[in-house]
Amino acid sequence: MNRRHLIAHLPALAALPLLSGPAAAASRREIDAEVAIALETLRGMEHVRPLVSAAHAILIFPRIISGGFIVGGQFGEGALIRGRETEGHYRIAGASFGLIAGAQTAGIAMFFMNEAALRALMAADGWEIGTGPSVVALDHGLQANASITTLREPVYSITFGQRGLMAALALNGTKITRFRPE
Repeated sequence: MNRRHLIAHLPALAALPLLSGPAAAASRREIDAEVAIALETLRGMEHVRPLVSAAHAILIFPRIISGGFIVGGQFGEGALIRGRETEGHYRIAGASFGLIAGAQTAGIAMFFMNEAALRALMAADGWEIGTGPSVVALDHGLQANASITTLREPVYSITFGQRGLMAALALNGTKITRFRPE
């Protein structure tokens, strides 16, 4: 596929999340099943194991749909896992404006490394990333250097399972809210 062909199809690709998005919220069982699969995937990633073992809790969004053309958005549902227990269900949503073109799905895992960061999430009536505890996004290279002795930030996030044509999944301006699925 050449560049001109790709550019000509970007508006259609950007609309894919709108067409394939959920018509209704996922059920508790569906969310929990996707989160369990994602957690096993994370545990199987060698460079992520230090985060999994050191985290007080992990907020996992197994599938976030994002896309846009000039104006973009993203949406996903997931769960907060502490030990082996689900502590609650959350939605992540955000909008952006600028040089945006494309569509993708990806998962995000946020590792809460201390109790204070976890309390900030649980106390907020909608936690906006960029306010409260700092969130450090780890790319594959930084993950390779992560160890229990180097993990000093309150929250780390990683993306996994990316599919699509967007370069990255931005977290700034994204809001996370708790909800009760049926």
